[in-house]
Amino acid sequence: MSAQHPLFPGNAPEVEAAFQAVPDEMVAEILDGELYTFPRPARPHTRAASRLGTSLGGPFDLGAGGPGGWVILDEPELHLGARPDKVVPDLAGWRRERMPDALGPEDAPAHYDIAPDWVCEVISPRTERVDRGKKMRIYRREGVRHAWLLNPVAQTLEVYRLDDGRWFLLDTYEGDEIVRPEPFDAIELPLAALWAR
Repeated sequence: MSAQHPLFPGNAPEVEAAFQAVPDEMVAEILDGELYTFPRPARPHTRAASRLGTSLGGPFDLGAGGPGGWVILDEPELHLGARPDKVVPDLAGWRRERMPDALGPEDAPAHYDIAPDWVCEVISPRTERVDRGKKMRIYRREGVRHAWLLNPVAQTLEVYRLDDGRWFLLDTYEGDEIVRPEPFDAIELPLAALWAR
């Protein structure tokens, strides 16, 4: 095995092997060189993420009833940074000019190595500490401009913007408000639809 460059250490081989061995019914991430595994999300989490993806995908990804100009993906595997961190946000979006071809060539890897412009993490008791801590720090380091933290149980949406290397909480929306959160403020987003049964 070749020696690793000290500035680009890579993940330990045993961490990479464990990452590859995680069964499909689990979500695996490598954050700061450590393997994290979580069971697949509970139903409120899955429902809220799916509804949000539908609400944003039409107007922003497809341009149906909205401005278009985005690529929005559910649970993309992102390889970010030198090691790399292997992160799976619940939703991620790229401005179309930064990702003109979301599919890439036929032999493209399954993961993406371009940091998104927006991420959304759906908060659950099992993931909240990692979502708010390690993952938000990784997104900040990689220059992700917008982050949302969505809590379907508390029925809240926290909207953050990255400015000068720091996260700023722009607002916390709740319940059945109809909102226009950045960067998708071109349309109204009825929060009640995200919590719907």
